[in-house]
Amino acid sequence: MSAPASKAWPRRIAVVALAASAIVGVAACSSTTATSNTPAMGAVNQSSGQHMSANEFSSAIKAPGTVLLDVRTPAEFNAGHLPQATNIDFENPNFSSQIAALDKNVPYALYCRSGNRSGQALAQMSAAGFTQVYDLAGGMGSWQAMGGATMMGGT
Repeated sequence: MSAPASKAWPRRIAVVALAASAIVGVAACSSTTATSNTPAMGAVNQSSGQHMSANEFSSAIKAPGTVLLDVRTPAEFNAGHLPQATNIDFENPNFSSQIAALDKNVPYALYCRSGNRSGQALAQMSAAGFTQVYDLAGGMGSWQAMGGATMMGGT
């Protein structure tokens, strides 16, 4: 009986060691992401972009040279959009090639309906080397709640 019990111990030790390393790895990733890699609301992180409140976004789009991009579908854009916005549909299969054609050194302010697609577009543009990308946290909902102006129809 002692032979089978002695073979089980190395397996148990390996399982415990694997579980412990997984817990330590998850904890390390969580603490790094939460503290050092996430910019505070309003803090400018030129290398990776940032999420902004509606008030901060309103100020950012007034900066000279900032390009305002609506990443919703054309139907959503035509139903109402921010003045001076250009529509580049995040759901379009050509989205990556469309943003690749843009100047990476120009500031871009992105928005969508809720902040989901624009947040994904921000991440994609930052990874592609864009130096200044801003995302409207909460999307059109937060913009309208702030009392921000919108337009109907095309650009």
